[in-house]
Amino acid sequence: MKRRKFIAGTLLASGVVATTGFLQACKEYSEVSAKRSPAFKPDVEFDLISKTDKVNIFPNELTEVYKYDFKLIKGDSANIQEIRNSYLGPVIRVKKGQKIRINYKNLLDEESIVHWHGLHIPEEMDGHPRYAIDEDKEYIYEFKVMNRAGTYWFHPHPHGKTGPQVYGGLAGLFIVSDNEEDSLNLPKGKYDIPIVIQDRTFNSDNQLVYLQSPMEKMNGFLGEQILINGRPNFKLSVSSKAYRFRLLNGSNSRIYKIALSNGMPLIVIGNDGGLLKEPLTKNYIVLSPAERIDMIIDFSGMELENKVELISLPFPNPNMGGGMMMGGSSGLPNGTQFKLAEFNINKIVNEPFQLPKKLSVIPQIDTSDAINLNNPRRFRFAMSRMSWTINGRTFSMTDVASDEKVKLNTSEIWEFINGGGRMGMGMMGGMMQMPHPVHIHQLQFRIVDRSSNNNSTLWQSLKDGFIDNGWKDTFLLLPGMKVKILISFKDFPGLFLYHCHNLEHEDMGMMRNYLISS
Repeated sequence: MKRRKFIAGTLLASGVVATTGFLQACKEYSEVSAKRSPAFKPDVEFDLISKTDKVNIFPNELTEVYKYDFKLIKGDSANIQEIRNSYLGPVIRVKKGQKIRINYKNLLDEESIVHWHGLHIPEEMDGHPRYAIDEDKEYIYEFKVMNRAGTYWFHPHPHGKTGPQVYGGLAGLFIVSDNEEDSLNLPKGKYDIPIVIQDRTFNSDNQLVYLQSPMEKMNGFLGEQILINGRPNFKLSVSSKAYRFRLLNGSNSRIYKIALSNGMPLIVIGNDGGLLKEPLTKNYIVLSPAERIDMIIDFSGMELENKVELISLPFPNPNMGGGMMMGGSSGLPNGTQFKLAEFNINKIVNEPFQLPKKLSVIPQIDTSDAINLNNPRRFRFAMSRMSWTINGRTFSMTDVASDEKVKLNTSEIWEFINGGGRMGMGMMGGMMQMPHPVHIHQLQFRIVDRSSNNNSTLWQSLKDGFIDNGWKDTFLLLPGMKVKILISFKDFPGLFLYHCHNLEHEDMGMMRNYLISS
């Protein structure tokens, strides 16, 4: 369906009158989106193409995937790098302040658009599904990098198709550096390694298998096999020195409880919004879909041929509602213990590493800045009449409720609550509580408070693994949990998304717009 007709249909279905002027604006934007601005002088420019392809995930039969191809037009070869032998898109590396132009072309046989997850960019650059383009169409992204140094990523965001397109292989990393980070002498080059964690299911012909039942869609997809950077049985030869690992949970719905097999603590230096104020030491880290963690693993002092595994520890299966198993998945249950990656010491070096005690300047949280300090906006994530909803609503392309409208240059407290919906069909809402990774587009925020109204074994198993320090763009909302954030609306007015990043929940409509008006 053409995007202009799709938007018109959505408006009519939601009871909004699609005026001639609005449709003309959609048409004009569709035409402008394929044009480059003569006034915009990019420091880095590249072509990005989404297409179908076949890759060698396993030794024998090729696997059909979706894939991002790329070609550097302007910039240094270090700006965009291929993840070798992988279906995953490129690793883009840029500096804060640089101007970026991406010439995106969609060669899929369905509409798509690219969302730059975590980036602070204008409305038309964010990848809202209303801007999705059809096959053989082009969309031009032009923006200045305003983010702090950090690990961000990109993936498709067409409504109702995000889950299968990401699952098919469309995802890549967008890494930002800045002068503050450069002064720290953190591990660089081949010692700065991305780790994209995904789970997948394959049939006997090595072809991807996606949702196989309505209940599996309701839960969120869980695969049978863990892939790292698009490869099974990931092993990495390392020297006996410090490495920086950038972890992205690129799975559709799986939660990981990250740890090391030898019990060595994890040294966390950054999360979604970049570097933390100071390093954190954790025995394990909880990583929900779309969250990122930067950490240091120092292999110094280890002997030749020593082996360390990155693992996901066991925890109670959160795909339970009020004690009732939410069945329907053929993959590994959420909370299963398994190996993620294996690091093998193949070279002994003497390069001591001293991690700085201070990493970044991050101001203290000042909730007094919030204009609604004593009356937070509340967003309830719950099941209602067999649909995943936010405040009882599902997604409509341009719909914005009165409690989803905010003012530019203000700060607010938002409170997110898991649970309290109505199942319908005679079942209690509490029977369908599930974890929801919550993502807010375009803006980063600070977590003010995280609390649970129960003392469940799930909460007890995960509570010490949350990284709520620093800036965030995604957080995990467990059943019975409340999370308060402080968010500031700055720079860019417009229509943006907030949603569950369990991609199956998102595609079912657990996504809403919020409007920043000037």
